[in-house]
Amino acid sequence: MKKLYIRQKVFSLNEKFTVTDEQEEPCYYVEGSFFKLPKHFSILDTQQREIGRITKKTMALLPKFFVEVDGNDRITLKKELSFLKSCYTISAQDIEVQGNWWDMDFTVSAQGKKIAEISKRWLSWGDTYEVTILDETMERLIISLVIAIDCVKSDEAAASSSSS
Repeated sequence: MKKLYIRQKVFSLNEKFTVTDEQEEPCYYVEGSFFKLPKHFSILDTQQREIGRITKKTMALLPKFFVEVDGNDRITLKKELSFLKSCYTISAQDIEVQGNWWDMDFTVSAQGKKIAEISKRWLSWGDTYEVTILDETMERLIISLVIAIDCVKSDEAAASSSSS
């Protein structure tokens, strides 16, 4: 079992943040494309090699995000047509997300076996997510999934604030 923490700075314009372990040592770096299209986030290991990429599809009727892990398409997050509230679906082969993933309190299972627990820390400066990885062979996929969900949430929040 391994715990990782995703901490985002409150006033960060360059969309960069770090994933750390329990000793606050960096494990991954996340870099976003602030003004580039298509919008994407790269997840880098400590040797600055890209291990994951989240890309927002630009020419789609409803928002859609693709997640690559180690160069392979693994996860798709897409907004569904809904009139009352935002509704997204997560598609991934043999991966299931249960719980309130919109509020960042959920579990991830692979082939029926729980592989991770994610929870948002509420008393922190900026967004902080605690990721408990139960199957360390799935670590890169889990970190990519959590960052992708956070990207979807951020994109939705920006869209709703610009429309009001």
